[in-house]
Amino acid sequence: MNDNRADIRSGRGVLLVAAFLLILMTAACSAGAGGSAAPPAEEAPTGEPAALPGTEEFGLTREELVTRIEAVEGLVAQCMSEAGFEYVAADYDTVRQGMVADKSLPGLSEEEFIAQYGYGISTLYTGLGPQASDATTPAKIGLGERNVAIYNNLSPADQVAYNRALFGENQDATFAVALEAEDFSRTGGCTRAAIEQVFAPEQLTITYANPLDALIQQDPRMVAAFGEYADCIREAGFDYTHPEQIEADIRSRVDAITSGDPLDALSADAMTALTELQGEERAVAQVAFDCEEEFLTPVEELIQRELYARPVQ
Repeated sequence: MNDNRADIRSGRGVLLVAAFLLILMTAACSAGAGGSAAPPAEEAPTGEPAALPGTEEFGLTREELVTRIEAVEGLVAQCMSEAGFEYVAADYDTVRQGMVADKSLPGLSEEEFIAQYGYGISTLYTGLGPQASDATTPAKIGLGERNVAIYNNLSPADQVAYNRALFGENQDATFAVALEAEDFSRTGGCTRAAIEQVFAPEQLTITYANPLDALIQQDPRMVAAFGEYADCIREAGFDYTHPEQIEADIRSRVDAITSGDPLDALSADAMTALTELQGEERAVAQVAFDCEEEFLTPVEELIQRELYARPVQ
């Protein structure tokens, strides 16, 4: 009877070894066919913490952001060339300068910009392409001086066609501005075509949430902070619960008032409505900035420090 058990154990051992060898052979074949035995990047092995997203826009690392910007700009230049126009691919530094200039134009601190322009939506509206703006706006900066010069050397009719090819319907939705806002939903033309080839489909939707922001905002401390932020905004006479709601609301109201027309084409009633909106934008931007600095920013920075201070395993 003991001999029989020994034979059974021996047989099982042979089977286990054979099965193990079969698994190794299958994995090797899969890898050779282009597959991978490693878990997907977004999934961590059991028992290990999931990898944290990058701290740049769309949860990218700095290296990933540089690569994406260079890829998009190269594709924009190619698309514009095919449309019969010259466009010089802006480098990372140029696009980054446009992103950083959001709410802090050269020579102005963020506080000074908000006091003068609010969010720079209705207050800097011209209805013209960003290249034609007298102000050094984030959109204009992100395009780069060479592309602004190319635009300015075109005839008025060609300028219209140029911007239609580059931006589509919304001339204010430049790549740098959309990237900083993490909102590609309003992009069009060659800009949109290039973005679609570089960014994931879910990142193109208005509902996309930066994975780092999502991670931070699910923290109970941040949930409580947003409640205090909403109360702070409400006490000042405004009804918003999240900073992103404000800019989206102002932008939609500008579109409703202007229909994208230049200022000199607006009716007297439209100009009055736009002027009133500009005053409201400055007021709500100041309130929102103060409430955000008091309630949201300190908690967000604390949670992010805690997340990235955890040991890597």
